[in-house]
Amino acid sequence: MFSVLQQYWPAYLEGFKFTLIASVIALVFSLIIGALMGIMQTSHVKIVRTISNIYVEFFRNIPLLIIVMFFYVVVPLYLFPVTGFASGVIGLTIYTSSFIADNVRAGIQAIDPGQMEAGMSQGFSYSETMRYIIFPQAVRVIIPPLGNQTINLVKNSSILAMVAGLDLMYQGDLISQQTFNVVETYVIVGIFYLCITFPLTYFNKFLERRLAL
Repeated sequence: MFSVLQQYWPAYLEGFKFTLIASVIALVFSLIIGALMGIMQTSHVKIVRTISNIYVEFFRNIPLLIIVMFFYVVVPLYLFPVTGFASGVIGLTIYTSSFIADNVRAGIQAIDPGQMEAGMSQGFSYSETMRYIIFPQAVRVIIPPLGNQTINLVKNSSILAMVAGLDLMYQGDLISQQTFNVVETYVIVGIFYLCITFPLTYFNKFLERRLAL
């Protein structure tokens, strides 16, 4: 195993770098889109709720691979070119944001509805009450599931290998084809993933303990 790692260390490191970059980019945009859609799901305006519900239910209930392949195959065919890395990141973002939106919605609905009424009775608008009173409290509720979604996103980033996304799994596929040493190659790939997911898991547990105080 160590001979494979030593010989192909630059390739593993390159894949690790692209996995990290893809995960960070997808996470940032997933949080933004997911938070927006989650808030929209609790809106009093029916059309706003309908749009967000369609988005969440549609993308949450189809395979991630289909979303990624749509941007990798269909979009370049009819609209504009998209790289494998970009299509993977876009797919990850859309797919993960639908789950984050559901977490945000549940967090907001966990807050006593009376607080919204109290805020608006004090002269705050709906958006101001959501921004200054409801959402800050909801964050405490949704942080643990958001941690789990972050870990899932990192693991799901292996989908980039299907579209030549230069990630860890993609590099592992290339190395296994060159060495025919499948077991050791993918054990090393798994270890690299654990280097990301283990710290995230323990950090998530740390946040859960702090928020429980």
